[in-house]
Parts: sequence; structure tokens; C-alpha cells
Amino acid sequence: MEVAEMLAMHSVLVKIFLGFLVGGLLLPFMAGKTPQGFKKASFIYTMIFQAIATMIAFAGLVAVFTGELGWEMTTIIMVVVWAIMMYIEIKKYKLIKLANSQNTDTFKTLKSAFVKISVIQVLLVAIMVVLMVLKAKGVISI
Repeated sequence: MEVAEMLAMHSVLVKIFLGFLVGGLLLPFMAGKTPQGFKKASFIYTMIFQAIATMIAFAGLVAVFTGELGWEMTTIIMVVVWAIMMYIEIKKYKLIKLANSQNTDTFKTLKSAFVKISVIQVLLVAIMVVLMVLKAKGVISI
């Protein structure tokens, strides 16, 4: 596989991930009717999140090493954003798993936090996409 193909796959995975994150904003409203249902849906969401994020990281790192692209500033930013997103997602899931969601107020707070965190994650990915598009068009040079 060529570097261009790996970068194209990386790009496709990022777009799929962004769609997944946007779709995930609906999870608290669709699966959040009961605390147990919300916890199960959150677990499945987190596993899919981690799988896609890992595929993105793997495709990107393979492209960096096989294409001898080097560690540019944008690559470093992507790795940092990936680590932050994984950390946030793991903390979010642990919070949902361990919280007393039988309490109505806690349950509402968990659903609200899920949406807020998901919005932050969507923004992080969208900002990286915009940054890379601007770099590819030569508007910025990082």
C-alpha cells in the first residue's frame, strides 16, 4: 500500500469518526430512557469510539513511518488530540459506569455531560480537519 493510499484511508476513517461522533449526540435521547439502557449504550458507544480512534491512529502512524513523512507539527498535534480524546472518552465512560444513575438528578446530569463532552469531541475533530484542509491548500504552514 502506498503512502497516498494510507493517507486517503486515514482521511476516510476521520470522516467516518466525525459522523459517528455527531450521531453519538443522539445517544442520550434515544437510549437514555432508562439508566441501565443508557449505561449499556454508553459502553457500546465507547468501544466503537475506541476502535475507530485506534484505526485512525494506526493508519496515520503507518503513513508517517512508511512514507517517511516525519514528525511535523500537525502530526504531533494529531497525536496529542487523539490522546486527549481517548482520555476524555475513558473518563466519561467510567463516570457513567460508576455513578448512581438510579438517582433522577444524577441521571439527568450524566446525560447532559455526555452531550457536552460529545460536542467538545466533535469540535476537536472538526478543528483538526479544518487545520489539515488549510494546510493541504497551502493557506497555513505548520
